[in-house]
Amino acid sequence: MVIHFERCCLVTTGLEFAVQIRGKVALITGASSGVGAATARQMAMSGARVMINFCHSEAEATKLTRELQADGADVSLFRADVADDQQARRLVDATQKQFGALDVLINNAGTTKFIPFSDLEAATDEVWREIMNVNLLGAFHMIRAASDLLAQGESGEIINVTSVAGVAATGSSIPYACSKAALNTLTVAMARTLAPKVRVNAVAPGFIDGRWLRKGLGDGYDRAKQHHEGQVPLRRVSQPEDIANAIMSIICGSDMVTGQVVVCDGGMLLMDPMGPRA
Repeated sequence: MVIHFERCCLVTTGLEFAVQIRGKVALITGASSGVGAATARQMAMSGARVMINFCHSEAEATKLTRELQADGADVSLFRADVADDQQARRLVDATQKQFGALDVLINNAGTTKFIPFSDLEAATDEVWREIMNVNLLGAFHMIRAASDLLAQGESGEIINVTSVAGVAATGSSIPYACSKAALNTLTVAMARTLAPKVRVNAVAPGFIDGRWLRKGLGDGYDRAKQHHEGQVPLRRVSQPEDIANAIMSIICGSDMVTGQVVVCDGGMLLMDPMGPRA
């Protein structure tokens, strides 16, 4: 089921975040920048103990970790490529060794290639494997490695960061859209499989202001951003902190929510795909 975040009652105040998050252990993949970093920052400053994972962006991840530690947060850093099952398992083991438990797993690590949908030849088998191995198989590796540890606590939580691309078949490329659609399905399958000990949900962002799209769209970024802001009902693009807020709201909200894909897109999916009509 897809829930539109703009219309659902999951909103929780910052104070309530702190009350409900304090002391929990969270593992966030792909947390060196963007949504992952924003979520790590919010969770750490709300009193959670956080394992920050990165694969390539060591300088950014180290900077974030040191900043949070300087502010008194209990955070640690571990490099791992979630597309590799053994590295994913070592990441979970390192989290347990460092903090003694795991309460929240946030699967945020992802990758893409910016390929026009019409260019089928550019969507090579290699591109498909690279994207699916990180976006789908990487999330499954983490869930498989962490599920027993999550089930040992009072209320284990898994949040998969997907995309509206997986709902509307849009986005940077066909392989990316398919990987996120599959991750939405994995979310529902794991919610059934891991209940009642672990809740599994997903957050599906739309256009997020940040390096990911700036790099992919290049010179066309500002034009795309302005177009998006002029079309979506809420008239702005998301910031990484908006998506972090949605993630925090699911974690701190009703413990009866599981198997849901929560869309946080400023109303992007409400737009008429046929355009304005007289």
